[in-house]
Amino acid sequence: MNITKAEFVRSAVKKKDFPNDTAKRIVFAGKSNVGKSSTMNSLFNRKNFARVSSVPGKTINVNLFKVDGKYWFIDLPGYGYSKTSQAEKERFSALIEEFFQQDLEHISRLYLIVDSRHKPTQLDKDMVTWVRSFGVPMTVVANKVDKLKKKELEENIPMIWNELGLIEEEDHIIPFSADKGTNRLELIKDIENALGE
Repeated sequence: MNITKAEFVRSAVKKKDFPNDTAKRIVFAGKSNVGKSSTMNSLFNRKNFARVSSVPGKTINVNLFKVDGKYWFIDLPGYGYSKTSQAEKERFSALIEEFFQQDLEHISRLYLIVDSRHKPTQLDKDMVTWVRSFGVPMTVVANKVDKLKKKELEENIPMIWNELGLIEEEDHIIPFSADKGTNRLELIKDIENALGE
């Protein structure tokens, strides 16, 4: 798979905007301001391609990317931004649920981006529970490891695993830095495995 051959297709605001083919989907989710767009940019090796903003909560639709002409990479709206109105939060939730219900059989894996420096939030835990309810395989990407000392990293990765209740036989966790590209190739390999490449 040529992951750098990526094309932004559109932002989905309604169910009819979702892909209507059988191509495999890779989904990215995470709290606002956790570096989800930066993680995708690092994978694509393209600056500011997946929209990056200094203002949290700016991914307000389901953004669709075509990779290598045959796979969909799906960027879900960031969750947990306190200034997002309740009505908008409910719109996000409904849109994401519609996406999962429509595209479930084509989703190869979901990548949950968390901040490696902090304990996962209740919203992160809720996302894990929700993803499990759909039976979607999951990898946790612990971003911003470049900001941790070695001892902190050694302590935080098992802590994140335990807090999220990850399962040995099913889930993966990858320490990652979007800024430095740490473990970029490991993450790409995990995606390729998920896609059967």
